[in-house]
Amino acid sequence: MAESVAKKEDNISKPNDQAGQAMLEILQVISSSRDDERPVFDAILKHAQLLCSAPLAFLSVVNERRTEVTIPAQRGSKPEFAKILEDFKESIERNELVAVRPVTDPQVFRMDDISDDDLYRTRDPRRVQMVEVEGVRSILVVPLVKDGKGIGGIVLYRRKVRPFGDEDVMLAQNFAEHAVIAIENVRQYRAMQIRLDREAASRQILQAISQSRSNAQPVFEVILENAARLCSAPRALLLMRDEAEVHLRLEASNSAKSAFVESIRKSPHRLEDKNSIAVQAFREMRDIHVPDIQSDERMQAPSPQLKVASEVEGMRTVLVLPLIQNKEAVGVICLYKLEVAPFDDDEIELVRTFAAQAVIAIENAQQLNALEERTREVQALNTSLEQRVQDQVGEIERMGRLKRFLPAAVANTVVSRGSEKLLNSHRALLSVLFCDIRGFTAFCETAEPEETIEVLQTYHEEMGRLISDHGAGVDHRMGDGIMVLFNDPLPCDDPAGDAVKLAIAMRDHMAEICEKWKRFGHRLGFGVGISLGYATVGMVGYEGRYDYTASGTAVNLAARLCDKAKDGEILLSPRAYTAVEEDHTCELTGEVELKGIRAPVEVYRLVT
Repeated sequence: MAESVAKKEDNISKPNDQAGQAMLEILQVISSSRDDERPVFDAILKHAQLLCSAPLAFLSVVNERRTEVTIPAQRGSKPEFAKILEDFKESIERNELVAVRPVTDPQVFRMDDISDDDLYRTRDPRRVQMVEVEGVRSILVVPLVKDGKGIGGIVLYRRKVRPFGDEDVMLAQNFAEHAVIAIENVRQYRAMQIRLDREAASRQILQAISQSRSNAQPVFEVILENAARLCSAPRALLLMRDEAEVHLRLEASNSAKSAFVESIRKSPHRLEDKNSIAVQAFREMRDIHVPDIQSDERMQAPSPQLKVASEVEGMRTVLVLPLIQNKEAVGVICLYKLEVAPFDDDEIELVRTFAAQAVIAIENAQQLNALEERTREVQALNTSLEQRVQDQVGEIERMGRLKRFLPAAVANTVVSRGSEKLLNSHRALLSVLFCDIRGFTAFCETAEPEETIEVLQTYHEEMGRLISDHGAGVDHRMGDGIMVLFNDPLPCDDPAGDAVKLAIAMRDHMAEICEKWKRFGHRLGFGVGISLGYATVGMVGYEGRYDYTASGTAVNLAARLCDKAKDGEILLSPRAYTAVEEDHTCELTGEVELKGIRAPVEVYRLVT
C-alpha cells in the first residue's frame, strides 16, 4: 500500500517539476529579452503546449489604443492557418472571437467543441477557418490581465474533443502572468527608448537653434528629419506664409526628391483654397489629423496639391500643425504616411513641441535681422548727426562730462548710479518732440551772420530752459531743429502728455519771441511735431565723443510732422493723439503722405 502511494506521489511530482522547470526557463528568457517580447511568447507557448497537451497555441494582444487585436505568436498550426493568424487583425468590438474575447471579458473560457456553436453554424469566416482549415475542437482561453483590464489572451487548442481540465487552466494562468510581465517590460523599455530618442532630438534641435541664430533653414531641416523618424512618417514638410500673404510656400522638406514636393515647390498652396488641409490648419490655427485621406470629404473636390499627393504620392494618413507666432499663424508643419496609420496622441504632442521650436528659430532670425537693420539705422543717424552737433555739444568724456550732452537731471542720475548701463542701446517707448523755426532758411539767406547767431542763441537758450523745466530725458540741437525725448533714460508716467505740455509752453513762448523779432524785421514762426512709439535708444560714439540718441519710426514720424506743421501748429501722430485725447482737444487734418513713412498717416492738430 505504501509503495502504491509513493508511486502516485512520484507521478504527481513529475508535472510539477516540469512546470517549475518551464517557469524557470521562461523567466530566463524574460530577463534576456527586454526589448522584444516574441522570444518570451515562443517559450510560453512551447511549454503551454507541452504541459497542457495542446498541439496548437497562439497568443493575442490588443494595441495600446485598445482598438484592435493581433496575434503576434503561434505554435503548431498548419501552414495555411499560420498565415491566417499572422494576418489576423480584428476590431475589439468582435468580442465573439476567441482572440478578442479575453480583452473585453478577461475571464477563463473553455469550449468542449467549438464546432458545436452558433458562430460556426452561422458560418462566421473566422470560426469556419478554425474548424475547417485547422481542425480545432476543444479550446481553452486564458486572459492576459493588467490593472484589471484584459490586454490579450493565451489560446490553446486540441484537434479532438478532449476538454481542458482545471490543472490546465492553472498552468495556463501562470503562463499568462509571465506573458503580461514580458509585455509590460518591453513596453516600458520601448517607452524609455522613445523618451530618450525624443530628448536627443530636442537637444539636437536646440543645438541647431543656437548655431543658426540668423538662419532658420538648418533648424527646419533638423526638425523635419526628427519628426519624420520619431513619428514613422516618410514625408515631412514645412510651409511658410509668403510676404504677400497669398501662398504657403515650401521652406523645407525631409525629402530631396518627391513628386509631391516638386509639385508644391512649383505650385504652392493658395491661402484662398478652402479644400487645402494645410491652408485650413493655417487659417483656423489648429491641428488637423486625417487618418485616411481617401475617405475624407475634401477628396470630393481636392485642391491641386491634395490631388497630386493622393494620386502620385499615395498619401493616406495626414497630420498638419500650425506654426503660431504672437497669436498669429506664420506657417505649418505637415507629416504624412503612405498607409493608413493614424498618429497617436504622444506623436501629435511631440510635433507640437517641434512646431514651437520652429517658431523660436523663426523669431531668432527675425530679431537678429531686425537688430542688424536697427544698428544700421543708428549708425546712419549718428553719422548724420555727428557733423551737425559737434560745434554745439563739444567733447564728451566718460561720466564726469555727461552734462555736456545730457540734461543736468539725467547726467546727475548717471553719475549718482556710478554706471552708464542705462545709456546702453535698448528699446524703449518714447514720446518724441521735434520743433524748429519756420522761415529760418530764408532768414539766413538775407540776414547778417551775427543776426543769425543771435537768433539761434536766443532760441536755444529759451527753449533749453523750457525743456529743462519740463523734465525731458534728452534733447538734441541741429541748427534751428530740436529733438526732445520723453521717458528715456528717465522714466515718466505720461510721456505723450508731458511732450504736449512742453510743446504748448514752447509755442506760447515762441509767439512772444517771434513778436519781438518782428520788430527787427525778422518774420519767423514756430512748428512742432509729436509722436509716441517704440525706438532704439542709447549712447553711441567713441572715446572722447559720445551722443545719446534715438532712432526708429517714432523718431522719423515726429520729424516729418514737424516739417508739415505751420506757424503755431502742434501736430500729433495717431498714437500720441490717443494717449492725450482725454486731456486735450485735437482735430483730424486727414491722412498725409510723409517722406520715409511707408503708409499714409492720420495727422491730428492740437486745438487746446
